[in-house]
Amino acid sequence: MAKVFTITVPPDLSRKRRERTSDPRYVDGQKMLVEAMKYLAKADPVANRGAIELLSEHVRTRFRMTDSPLG
Repeated sequence: MAKVFTITVPPDLSRKRRERTSDPRYVDGQKMLVEAMKYLAKADPVANRGAIELLSEHVRTRFRMTDSPLG
């Protein structure tokens, strides 16, 4: 059986933390996706169910969980 060794590194307290800022383009993009879902739901909710689910998954996870680099 293999052994796992971990080398702990103490945090560098002298390093300044970068302040997190939200990107307004991301928020605008999420709003646009929500509007697209509303439009698809009004047009034909049954036929557009797959598209709505895909957009909803993207809004909830920021990245689609179904994306794969393998295609």
